[in-house]
Amino acid sequence: MGIKRREFLASVGGVAGLAVLPGAVMAQGAAAKNGAMLYKQAGAPVDARVEDLLKRMTIEEKIAQMQCIWQQKAALQNADTSFNPDKARSAHPHGMGMFARPSDRQLGAAASVAGDAGETAHRGPRETAEYVNAVQKWAVEGTRLGIPVLMHEEALHGYVAREATSFPQAIGLASSFDPAMVEKIFSMAAREMRARGANLALAPVVDVAREPRWGRIEETYGEDPHLCGAMGKAAVLGFSGNTLPLAQDKVYATLKHMTGHGQPESGTNIGPANVGERTLREDFFPPFEKLIRETKIAAVMPSYNEIDGIPSHANRWLLTDVLRKEWGFKGVTVSDYMAVNELVTRHSLAANPKEAALRAVKAGVDIETPDPLGYVKLAELVREGKLSTAEIDAAVRRILKLKFQAGLFENPYADVAQADARTAAPDAIALALEAARRSAVLLKNDKNLLPLQAGKVGKMLLLGTHAKDTPIGGYSDVPRHVVSVYEGLQKEAQAQGFSLAYSEGVRLTEGHVWGKDEIVFTKPEVNARLIAEAVEAAKSADTIVMVLGDNEQTAREAWADNHLGDRTGLDLMGQQNDLARAIFALNKPTVVLLLNGRPLSATLLAERADALLECWYLGQETGHAVADLLFGRANPGGKLPVTIARDVGQLPMYYNRKPSSRRGYIDNTTTPLFPFGFGLSYTRFEISAPVLQSARIGTGGSTRASVQVRNVGNRRGDEVVQLYIRDDVSSVTRPLLELKGFQRVTLEPGETRTVTFDIKPTDLWFYNADMKRVVEPGTFTIFAGPNSVDLKKTTLTVA
Repeated sequence: MGIKRREFLASVGGVAGLAVLPGAVMAQGAAAKNGAMLYKQAGAPVDARVEDLLKRMTIEEKIAQMQCIWQQKAALQNADTSFNPDKARSAHPHGMGMFARPSDRQLGAAASVAGDAGETAHRGPRETAEYVNAVQKWAVEGTRLGIPVLMHEEALHGYVAREATSFPQAIGLASSFDPAMVEKIFSMAAREMRARGANLALAPVVDVAREPRWGRIEETYGEDPHLCGAMGKAAVLGFSGNTLPLAQDKVYATLKHMTGHGQPESGTNIGPANVGERTLREDFFPPFEKLIRETKIAAVMPSYNEIDGIPSHANRWLLTDVLRKEWGFKGVTVSDYMAVNELVTRHSLAANPKEAALRAVKAGVDIETPDPLGYVKLAELVREGKLSTAEIDAAVRRILKLKFQAGLFENPYADVAQADARTAAPDAIALALEAARRSAVLLKNDKNLLPLQAGKVGKMLLLGTHAKDTPIGGYSDVPRHVVSVYEGLQKEAQAQGFSLAYSEGVRLTEGHVWGKDEIVFTKPEVNARLIAEAVEAAKSADTIVMVLGDNEQTAREAWADNHLGDRTGLDLMGQQNDLARAIFALNKPTVVLLLNGRPLSATLLAERADALLECWYLGQETGHAVADLLFGRANPGGKLPVTIARDVGQLPMYYNRKPSSRRGYIDNTTTPLFPFGFGLSYTRFEISAPVLQSARIGTGGSTRASVQVRNVGNRRGDEVVQLYIRDDVSSVTRPLLELKGFQRVTLEPGETRTVTFDIKPTDLWFYNADMKRVVEPGTFTIFAGPNSVDLKKTTLTVA
C-alpha cells in the first residue's frame, strides 16, 4: 500500500497540513506580528505550541524524536568523554529525542545491556551538569528547529549516579509501609537529578512480584497490588509532584514494567507470564491503572516478557486498548533497553530490526531505548506505506508535549554551580538514615535480647564479610560514603564503652559489583578457614552479631545470557548456614542481620537465632541505622511486603491465594516461614476488630471501618494496622484475603488511637464471568490486624 502523496509531502517538507487547534489561532496571529514562531512563545498554550512545531518538522526530524542515544554516544564525544557538538551535528543532523544516562561514562561495546561492570568511574555532579548542558546547547543551537533533549536516568532507590544519595532498596522501602516517607525520598532524588540536568526517571517499578527466585524482586514493592499501588503513587508524587508544568526541582517518572513481569516462568527474568486476562486485571494491572488515573504520570515502560504469546513491546491490546483507550493514558511509552530488538533476537517475533520497529510502533511504543536500532528504519516504513505519518505524529506529539511541559524550551540547562551542593546534602543523608531505620523488619526476638544494653554486651563479635563491605543493592552507583555495619557498631562501642571484634566468618563472592557479568563464588576451602577463625574468635565473645544474606551478584537482574541473576533455590547461598550452625552450637546470645534483596528461606536462622532482623539493603546509612536499631534508639516497625516461603517447593506462595490452593503436602507444611505483613516490635500492641459505620450498604455504597490500636508495652513504637477484605461467596472465585488499607502509627506506652479506613465500591468490586467490574450483593468479611494471619473480623452486608 503506497502512502498518499499529499500526506507524504506534508510530513517530509513541513508543509502545513494539520488542522490548527481552535485556541491557537489568536496566539499564531500574535506570534506572526512579532516575527517569532508560535512554538517558541512561552506564554502560548502547550497544545498550540506542539502543533505549530509538529507541522514544521520533516519526517526525519520527527523520527529523531522517537530515538535515544546511550552506547552510541561514544561517536559523539572527545577522547576525554566530553561532548563534541560537531560530531553530533554530523551523526544526528535532525536532532535527538532522548539521551540515556548522561551521568555514566560507558562507551560503545564496553557497555553492557543494562548496567556497567564498575570498571569506569562515572561523572560526578558538576561534570554531569556540564555534559548535559553541552548536549542541550547542541540540540537548541545546533539543529534546525532547536528542540531540547529529554535526559533519562535510573532512580530505583535514589538517583543512580556517582555521589548521589542511596536510600534503602525498593523492597525495603515497601517494608516501611510509609508512603509519606517514600514521597519525601523520591522528591529528594528528583532534586538531585534535576540539579545535574536529568528530567526523566526510569522508576518506579510497580510490578507485583510473586516469584522470589526472580533476581529483580528487590526492585519491587512486593507481592500485593494495593501496597505496590500506594508506594508507587508516593514515588510518582515525589518525583513529579501533581501539577504541570513540571517544577524546576522535579522530574518525570516512568511506570515499569507493564506487565506480568513479576511472575516469570521458572523464576527467570523475562520468562513468559503464564497468566490469563483475569489475573492481569485483578493482580498485575491495578498499580498501573491506579497511578495513571490518580497522578500525572509521564511515561510507561512495557515489560520484556510475553503474555499469551505476545511480547509486551508488540502488544497493541496492552499498550493501546487498555493503557490508552481504557485508562486514558496521555503520556509517552518508552521501550525497555534493547526490548524492541529482542522481538528479533529473543522472541523470534520479527525477522529483522525493521520489522520489529513496525510491530512496536503499531503496538504503541513511542521511543526506542537505549539506542536506535529498529527505529532508524521508521522513515523507510513510512515511505513504503507500512506506517502513516499520522502514527508517527501521534507519538511525536506526546514526546513534544512532555518537553514543553517540563519547560525545556525555555530553560534546558542545569545549574552547574549548584550541582555539587544539591547532591547528598545534609537533609538527604538524614532522610536516608530515617528510611533505613523504618525499613527494617524484626522477625524474631527471643527472650527480648533486643534492644541490646551496652552494659551487658560485654565483648561483641561481628561476623560476615558484608559487615564491612556493605552491599546497597542493584541499580546503585557509588555514594559519597556508605556506612558499613562495622563502622556503625565501632562508633557505638566507642561511645558506649564495650569492646568490638570482627571476623570475616564467611564470604559469598569475590567482589560484588552488580554489573560485572562473571560471578566468582568463594572457594569452599577459603570459607572453611574463615569459619574456623570465626568460631575460635566467638569462644571468647559475650554477644555475637552475624551479617548474612545476599549481595548485588547473588540476586540481581539477569539482563543477558552471560549476566544471570535468578536462582533455583531460596536458601542462604554458599556456606553461610555452616557458619551459622557452628556459631549457634556455642550457645552465645546471637543476633542475625539479613542484608539481601530476595526473601530467603532462612529456616535455620528462624529456629536457632536469638534475634533476627530482615534489613534488606538499607542504603548508604546502613551502619548508623543498624546501631540505632540494635541499641533501641530506633524501634523496628517495618512489615514484610512479601510472604517468605519455608522451601522453594512451596512456590508460588503469596497471601492473597485462592480457596482451592494449598491442600497439603506429605512431606512439609503449607504455611509460610513468615507471612505477608508480619513484623515485630520492642513493644506490644493490641488491635481491635473493625467496627463499621454502616454494616449494610448498597452495591454502590460506601462505609467506614474504625480500628483501635493500643501500645500495651513499655516503649514508644510503631504498628502498621492492616485492613483486609474477603468476598464470602462470589460468582467467580476470589482470594481468601485482599489488603485494602494500611496505616503506620507511632504510639507512646499506654496510648490508644483509632484509625479509620473508607471502604468504597472499588474495594469490593471484581471482574465477573463476563469480565465486567461488579459489586455483587452478599456478605464481605472485613479483617483488621498487624499482619495477614493474626486478624479480627466483622461482617459487611451488601444488598
